[in-house]
Amino acid sequence: MNLPESVGNRIRELRKAKGWTQEHLAEAASLHYSYIGGVERGDRNISLETLEKIIAAFEVPAIEFFRFEDATERRKVLDEHITLLSSKSVEEIAALTRVVREVIAAMSLDKGEK
Repeated sequence: MNLPESVGNRIRELRKAKGWTQEHLAEAASLHYSYIGGVERGDRNISLETLEKIIAAFEVPAIEFFRFEDATERRKVLDEHITLLSSKSVEEIAALTRVVREVIAAMSLDKGEK
């Protein structure tokens, strides 16, 4: 797979993780929806400025955007969590992290782990 296809696939993955349509993403990034479709298919040669608009619309760190891993179920679930957390404040993320740690600890106790 070439880079335009990888970028397009990643945009599609993150868009779906947010539950957005191409139209919704286009509006959030101030682009036309048909352009988003072309980028997702790898048909359009996207500029860095346009890519920056798309990443900003997703509100995810650029490093998360460039995780071109296989589209596994695990990756899809992690993407959903990243997109949910990305719009939260540092304090909210810290509170949610504490809750998740407690849930994981409780799950470990249920399995008899230490």
